[in-house]
Amino acid sequence: MNSKIIETLESKNVKPTPMRMLVLEQFLKTKHAQTLSNLEKDLSHSDRITVYRTLKTFVKQGILHTVEDGSGATKYALCPDECVKGHHLDTHPHFSCLKCGDTFCLEDFNIMIPEPKTSLEVHEVHVSLKGLCVSCKEKEEVI
Repeated sequence: MNSKIIETLESKNVKPTPMRMLVLEQFLKTKHAQTLSNLEKDLSHSDRITVYRTLKTFVKQGILHTVEDGSGATKYALCPDECVKGHHLDTHPHFSCLKCGDTFCLEDFNIMIPEPKTSLEVHEVHVSLKGLCVSCKEKEEVI
């Protein structure tokens, strides 16, 4: 996995430091959006400021995007490969489980953003779906 992590970082012009590699590995392992607090728990021997700076660098370079799911906490998720520095192509909705709180990218659903008919300049679009994830739904059906 280290070679994939190094390749991903270098392709986005990010120096592969040990901390950056650890943070990216966490995102590749979990498959759902992460908060700074989640990462702090998973990387217990890491400095909060260093993890935060890593997240900001990853967003800036097109490795991660922010997710607003209504929880009040900024979450971060992996970007599609097409995202580049300063230009995210995250035109997909996000799904948040009401039971476990996990948030996932729904990359199979692209949202078409029409050009505004006014002089508005759209910078971001956030679409969030809420319900039960597969795991939580299965647990409810067993009860």
